[in-house]
Amino acid sequence: MYPPGHPAAGSGPTPSAPTARRVGSADRARSHALIDDLARLDDTQWELPSLCAGWTVRDVAAHLVDTARTTRLGFVVGLARERFDFDRQNARGVERERGTSPQETLQRLRRVASRTSTPPAPLDSRLVEQVVHGEDIRRPLGLAHSYPPEAVARSLRLQLRTPASFGGAKELTARVRLTATDADLSAGDGPEVRGPALSLLLAVSGRRVVREELDGPGAAALVAPRP
Repeated sequence: MYPPGHPAAGSGPTPSAPTARRVGSADRARSHALIDDLARLDDTQWELPSLCAGWTVRDVAAHLVDTARTTRLGFVVGLARERFDFDRQNARGVERERGTSPQETLQRLRRVASRTSTPPAPLDSRLVEQVVHGEDIRRPLGLAHSYPPEAVARSLRLQLRTPASFGGAKELTARVRLTATDADLSAGDGPEVRGPALSLLLAVSGRRVVREELDGPGAAALVAPRP
């Protein structure tokens, strides 16, 4: 659900009730942590460019509102309405959920913080949304946040299984080998790229990372802008 595409590669297995409850609790904790950070911003900071190309901090927050409100049926209907163009569907959702002021955007985000509806996507796509978009907002603002290591690793694994046409980086694993220096995770073939799982996640999700965050002979390919 994040531009330039959508991370959903399929519906995935239906989670058990205990798993769903744990995921829901973790989702709410991540949502409220981001809301707390956003609540401290002034109007100028809300309009700063995010890491997500073409979107401001406020746009990313509006997108999170839209994603939280989107049901499986609503996703399919909305996608068909936009002629199966993910970018247009995302842009429409941002326009709809921005509201008239940053405070209205924030209030809308508060209202959906506990929602559990989701577009058709693997369960871990929620992690990708929250971690990547959380950094889209926080990094340009100079805000640091500590994510559970397993949440970041699971997000990275999903992105490496998801085709680029759906916002992932599956094809990238045919060109480089990614090795997380802070998690038991290594995938791909080719020149190695080493770095923290969060830095790798952002890079494979099309976000710019500082060159010093990544190391290895394949790092240049990941840091360079990709079409």
